[in-house]
Amino acid sequence: MTRDQIVARDPQVMNGALVFTGTRVPVEILIQHLKAGDPLDVFLDDFPGVSREQAVAFLKLLGTTA
Repeated sequence: MTRDQIVARDPQVMNGALVFTGTRVPVEILIQHLKAGDPLDVFLDDFPGVSREQAVAFLKLLGTTA
C-alpha cells in the first residue's frame, strides 16, 4: 500500500489536516484513540470508512504496531 493510498492532505478537506485517503477522518483521531488506551478495533468501529489495512499501514509509517 502506497503512502497516497493510506493518507492524504488537501486544503479543501478538513482544513488541510492529514486524513485517511478517501475519508474525512483525521489521522490524529486514531492517535488519540490509541493514546487513550483504546484497541485499534474500537477506532475502526467508530470510523468504518477507514480500512484496517489503512490504519495498520499508517501505524507502520509511524514505526508503531497495532
